[in-house]
Amino acid sequence: MCLGIPMQVVAIDGFNAVCEAQGVRRTVSLFMLGAGEVAPGDHVMVHVGYALRKMTEGEARSAWELLAVLGEAAP
Repeated sequence: MCLGIPMQVVAIDGFNAVCEAQGVRRTVSLFMLGAGEVAPGDHVMVHVGYALRKMTEGEARSAWELLAVLGEAAP
């Protein structure tokens, strides 16, 4: 199973961005998105270091709520 993590873009430098989720910051490649598609403050779905798509804040919040439920169900 693949798992994408919603993250918020903090800063952009070319095709790389610093993104944050729950206090954790990571450098993420924006190479798979169109040039200028995201800006600081936007939310993106991240998988293995790549931003796969832009998300709304509501989509990101819903994804984190689902991940929390899945975490509670884990043994």
